Amino acid sequence: MRFEGKVAIVTGAGTGIGAATARGYAADGGKVVLLGPEPEPLEEVARETGGVAVVGDAAEAADVQRAIAAARELGGGVDTLIGCAGGEGFGKLLEVDQDTFERHMRLNLTTAVVSTRETLPAIIERGGGSVVLVSSVAGLTAAGALVTYTTAKTALLGLVRSVAVDYGPQGVRANAVLPGGTRTRMLQPAIDEVGRAFGLDEEGAVRRMNVGTPLQRFADPSEIAAVNLFLASDDASFVTGASIVADGGQSAVNVGMLALDMTRE
Repeated sequence: MRFEGKVAIVTGAGTGIGAATARGYAADGGKVVLLGPEPEPLEEVARETGGVAVVGDAAEAADVQRAIAAARELGGGVDTLIGCAGGEGFGKLLEVDQDTFERHMRLNLTTAVVSTRETLPAIIERGGGSVVLVSSVAGLTAAGALVTYTTAKTALLGLVRSVAVDYGPQGVRANAVLPGGTRTRMLQPAIDEVGRAFGLDEEGAVRRMNVGTPLQRFADPSEIAAVNLFLASDDASFVTGASIVADGGQSAVNVGMLALDMTRE
């Protein structure tokens, strides 16, 4: 049991990668505090894991402090922060007004900055621990009309490196996970849009969206959770400041040669 006697705060824990991560941490012996904005899914995951649901916003210091207080009561402190909070970020730069830009950055960057800043003292009190932040393959590549999402997810990589450098001497490891397409609620509208545009059912839309991905499929949330949990565990005891890509090979593809490759199938 890799997390026996340890406590994690998981943000964005009600659905998708966050929920899968919380389940995996608990299944491996740890205790979990689940922070997220939606009461019903959050409380369902809390029941499944024996964890504590804290309804709140990871971009609000007061809400993160409530999660830290819950962690102290549950298991004496905080050993791990796994930041899975995130959301939309659609639009091209000339289409995104200031209010929209700031809202998207709050969802995808401020949540990570605030939750990390608030939990670091508690992690240091425990003699060190792990911070894992979920970025995206968008931290390395750009898709069309995703300017704020791409900007925020790229900035997360700098945050992780800075935390690793500044707090490594106090026993804190910080790493980022960069998922590719993952079958979460957030991805479903894109699948639906591709289906409508090309007259495809859901299976056909998913297949079309993964034509250029070597594994030719989306990830299940549990597969990304497994990477989060590796980085949170002592199995990754000498890994810090790293950006671990889990994208089915998407970012390895030479896009310029993709059309030629497809003629060889």
